[in-house]
Amino acid sequence: MRRPAGPRLFIMFILKKFLAALILPPLGPLILIALGLLLAIYRPRAGRIVATAGLLAALALSTPATVKLMLDGLESAPPVSMQALQGADAIVILAGGRRSYAPEFDGETVNALSLERIRYGARLARRSGLPVMVSGGAPNGGTAEGELMKTSLEEDFGVAVRWVESRSRDTRENADYCAAVMLPTGHRRIVLVTHAAHMRRSVEAFEAAGFSVVPAPTAHLLNRKPDDGAPPSLPGMSSAYAGWYASHEWLGLLAYRLSR
Repeated sequence: MRRPAGPRLFIMFILKKFLAALILPPLGPLILIALGLLLAIYRPRAGRIVATAGLLAALALSTPATVKLMLDGLESAPPVSMQALQGADAIVILAGGRRSYAPEFDGETVNALSLERIRYGARLARRSGLPVMVSGGAPNGGTAEGELMKTSLEEDFGVAVRWVESRSRDTRENADYCAAVMLPTGHRRIVLVTHAAHMRRSVEAFEAAGFSVVPAPTAHLLNRKPDDGAPPSLPGMSSAYAGWYASHEWLGLLAYRLSR
């Protein structure tokens, strides 16, 4: 099991987020286009190539056909079965973010991503009777996401939360801090709840931390139902979001490989 990350890694965390923002859409392709236009002043051919590469990247990352290819390698875990639930020790639900301005909830609350995860986690908890852990810190300040998830699970879904992990800033820290709490008490085989596209990276992190993981994916971005001869879809808001999410996950997996 890895040791939980210490304060000395804070600069690396900020650097990682900054580099991701520069690479991922929409900023990454826009930077390529801008660089290409500037380069074209001095080297027209090279500038056109760079600008075209940025334009093609922007189109690829928002076109349903190419986004589906990116998601296909991420959303591979099947829905969790009742048999798998019966052999587990606990359910772990990962945070997906918070909504900092929620006056209707007297301040802060979970965002849509976290809500999708805790809704499914609550369903599994009621079906299995397994104890629940929620995991999520406050990387941008404010109330920890884990605390907001606990409030929502208990008040909105009527599901008790046994453990709250509220220090983590990313998926690896989710795994490490959960391991520090759960493994000493014998809770090793966990049902891991997160978005389907985030599952592959999450399983890697939690297995590296010492857990045996039963994936419980939710909120699939890839529609595996037949299109029934429907014409190809054009780029749109939904496919652009899915392209960003898939890019984020592949970049995260690459970072895991490079940091081993």
